[in-house]
Amino acid sequence: MRFENRTAAGQLLAAQLHPYANRDDVIVLALPRGGVPVGFEVAKGLNAALDILVVRKLGVPGHEELAMGAIAPGGVQTLNHHIVLSSRVDDTAIMQVIAQEQQELARREQLYRSDRSSLTLRDRTVILVDDGLATGATMRVAVQAVRQQQPARIVVAVPVAAPETCQELGQEVDQIICAETPQRFSSVGSWYEDFSQTTDEEVRTLLKAAIEFTPSAMIS
Repeated sequence: MRFENRTAAGQLLAAQLHPYANRDDVIVLALPRGGVPVGFEVAKGLNAALDILVVRKLGVPGHEELAMGAIAPGGVQTLNHHIVLSSRVDDTAIMQVIAQEQQELARREQLYRSDRSSLTLRDRTVILVDDGLATGATMRVAVQAVRQQQPARIVVAVPVAAPETCQELGQEVDQIICAETPQRFSSVGSWYEDFSQTTDEEVRTLLKAAIEFTPSAMIS
């Protein structure tokens, strides 16, 4: 099944997450940028709070689409040593990529949040949302970052994922929902009719709009 766009994918995902609807302990945490339109529809469908977790992929130099790891706020980072070795990336190159992505992570945090603080995750059910999973590198580091804040439950929800990634990541969280797990996966974008890049302004607009349906008990 191909999704029309991220909005349609988020609406379908929200329907699969209906057991979490209308609960004031649930937070939908979207991964910018592409995960935010999906997460917005999930949060709206569940009547839940929406927040973001800025995670940056560490791309292999010269082949940036291939993730050799990822970083998240709080100094959380992961490396896929198999990809690092097979791509022959040395320590100096790794540190350069990490430094570049840390700057971009800080820029996006400031841009998206402005003066708004992040929501408290402790003892809450956190639903991590992205527009899809290929290697799962960014989602894994997102899970690590969330776990540091001691939530009651971590759920990963995506419209489409590589089957092996969905299975492996499912062993690291309380629940995983991958709406589609095509055997011939190829890439996340190939499963969308419209996979145009989500802009910074769209992220800001959706976060602002989400305040309207955010349960007052979740604003902290």
